[in-house]
Amino acid sequence: MENSTLYLNLNLTLFMDIGHYRYPAFVFCFLLYGFILSANFAMILIIIRESTLHEPMYIFIAFLSANSLYGSTGFFPRFLVDLLSDNHLMSRPACFTQIYVIYTYASYELTFLSIMAYDRYVAVCHPLLYHRKMSAKTVYTLAFVAWICPACYLVLSVILVARLPLCGDSIQRVYCANWNIVKLSCVTNAVNNIIATLGAVIIAFLPFGFILYTYLRIVIACWKKSSEVRGKVIQSCFPHVISFVIYSITSFSDTALNRQNLDETKPVVSILLSVEFLIIPPVLNPVVYGLKLPEIRRHVVQILCVKQHFRAK
Repeated sequence: MENSTLYLNLNLTLFMDIGHYRYPAFVFCFLLYGFILSANFAMILIIIRESTLHEPMYIFIAFLSANSLYGSTGFFPRFLVDLLSDNHLMSRPACFTQIYVIYTYASYELTFLSIMAYDRYVAVCHPLLYHRKMSAKTVYTLAFVAWICPACYLVLSVILVARLPLCGDSIQRVYCANWNIVKLSCVTNAVNNIIATLGAVIIAFLPFGFILYTYLRIVIACWKKSSEVRGKVIQSCFPHVISFVIYSITSFSDTALNRQNLDETKPVVSILLSVEFLIIPPVLNPVVYGLKLPEIRRHVVQILCVKQHFRAK
């Protein structure tokens, strides 16, 4: 084992010196964060207020929006401060707290997409049993499991990583990331590697496989039905498929980046690939669900019309 040092602060080295461009970048990112907060909060508020939206599908959309607020708040405030700062040091407690928030956000996104896929599978393949299988008790039990399993795994993962002796303090990211901390470790720990591999399989590959399986079953079930029924199924499932594809692409970009030598990659490309999963799903999810699902779109239009009516007065 190499000589290790107790680093009290870790340095985020992927921030570039962009001079005066930091101010337009700050304004753009601040507005983007504001849009994420307002759009997702509006989605939650509409679903809570409208009794016609108190159905499993819409409840899960509200949970997805709540997760977007959670993940964005774990990333943007610190990122905005760093954009205007020349010092990108982060204390160890703050770093591991950010790791926990960002990675639980990513895990929650996948577990809720899995539950939403199951909801659509029951609605399409077992419509007569839908209300019995997707009762209020079932909905909140599934939501609880979707929250608690990733949270417990990430607590264990963060504790194991926090105990590693470090031989450096430079993290090639604009936020604290688990794998980058592990690469700074002075030791190779077989137990950590096994737990990380098992966790990746359970938290990532199993939900991905389950989602693909449920949508395959939906496609097979729709194939035997009339074109009118297929149209209704596509209308209800299309936003979920878009959300799943967006998350898959953005999370794959971040995972692939971990395997690259960032010294050979342009910093701006590395930054964009590393933050995609934190920005694109929270921005696009409320837009997709708000525009594609008729019930939500109708309430959004009503709210906008009321605002215009009051402005006209």
